Amino acid sequence: MPVLPCRTNLFPSHRELYQFLLAVQQNCLKSKCTQIVSISLEVEQIDPLVVMENVSQPDQLNFYFENKGKKEAIAAVDAVTRLKLSGENRFDRAQKFIQSCLANTSTFGTINHPFAGPHFFCSFAFFDRTNQADYPFPAATVFLPRWQLARQSDRCVFVANLVIKFDINLEIVLQQLWQDFQEIILSKTSLYRKKSFRQELIKTDVSSIDNFKTSVLSSLASIRENHLHKIVLAHAIDVNSSGPFNLFQCLKNLRRLHPDCYVFSTSNGKGQNFIGASPERLISVHDHQLTTDALAGSAPRGKTAVEDAELANQLLNSEKERREHRVVIDFITQRLYQLGIVPQILPPRLRQLSNIQHLWTPIQAKVPATVHPLEIVAELHPTPAVAGDGRNIAAQIRHYESFERGLYAAPLGWVNHRGDSEFIVGIRSALINGDRARLYAGAGIVVGSDPDREIAEVQLKLQALFKALV
Repeated sequence: MPVLPCRTNLFPSHRELYQFLLAVQQNCLKSKCTQIVSISLEVEQIDPLVVMENVSQPDQLNFYFENKGKKEAIAAVDAVTRLKLSGENRFDRAQKFIQSCLANTSTFGTINHPFAGPHFFCSFAFFDRTNQADYPFPAATVFLPRWQLARQSDRCVFVANLVIKFDINLEIVLQQLWQDFQEIILSKTSLYRKKSFRQELIKTDVSSIDNFKTSVLSSLASIRENHLHKIVLAHAIDVNSSGPFNLFQCLKNLRRLHPDCYVFSTSNGKGQNFIGASPERLISVHDHQLTTDALAGSAPRGKTAVEDAELANQLLNSEKERREHRVVIDFITQRLYQLGIVPQILPPRLRQLSNIQHLWTPIQAKVPATVHPLEIVAELHPTPAVAGDGRNIAAQIRHYESFERGLYAAPLGWVNHRGDSEFIVGIRSALINGDRARLYAGAGIVVGSDPDREIAEVQLKLQALFKALV
């Protein structure tokens, strides 16, 4: 993949870029093919979410990903190439699609920024096929955006991706690129204006709480009969609003209410968006160093410091919660070993969020150059934290749940040209469609689970998400 550095005054004096594009175009003519060019430029600090709010359109794919703790945010809009698919081999096909695109990509510009260069944004549904015919997202979507804007600490980088053909007019290409760049760097002010009227929200259980409790009791019976050891059951509620939900205000609410979580959003290009604030990282790969999280076992936060400490101590010493947590650790380490990756298990700790706390064990490892990030994602999904204690548990989940999980509890993230990657698990999430939203949350059922406590845990998670919609 050829790389050419550039000056910071790239666009005002674009001769160097023109010559680069001309060389690419001549190669297209010689080879009778098309090529992708990825152009990166470091810019002054801008909020990627505000830019996406101002520039993106409902009929475009987009993706937003923010980790406030790491001071990172990335917005990707529109697609120059995409892949939508389903089936058991979806991760493998997505990997081959990305590798094929990168083999045909040349990069130009700032190359020492972690978010420079082409990034492929991915959303995978929980199951490899969706049962609901009209569910708005396919089982897998991978796209290379027309442009992306990323911020890390006080540095920002703009990336534009172009498809170059042998007969394209390069002057027109550069003119459009300059216009896009100008529109983006001038998008510093949010267009959102708070409505003067009070938004009325009506909540409805997708299936009744009694049905959820029955499912918990039924799964506990299966556990007692040794048919399974753990299963994660989800509950969903529908929220109808008196007016359309404002996607970007919801995201701003999420990042304000949940600064310790990954705030995310992905669009299908048809007006529907899947959003959330997930506490769970599936994988992070940087310079071949992998970090993943075992996150399972939960308790509420206390209303006072004393109560909070008591609840934390109960969580750390709960046999039931520690057993649930151990299942996840063992699963992750075994799956990594199968890929030839030797994990290092760090000391366990608490992951304390605004309204809930979890048992948390980070796991690190060196990733061989021969292992692609999507191979790791394919091995780890679904973890026992969101499914149960085995891959065949996924089929049993559908027996207990009456709704389509879709992107709920599924891998969402990106892979770049260097093999760096970050994926989260799409929990604490909602599907937004105009004036309707479907909210999802789940609870792990193991020996010792109490149905009423599991219901309370699910409702606690749903309430945190519901607050972001207001």
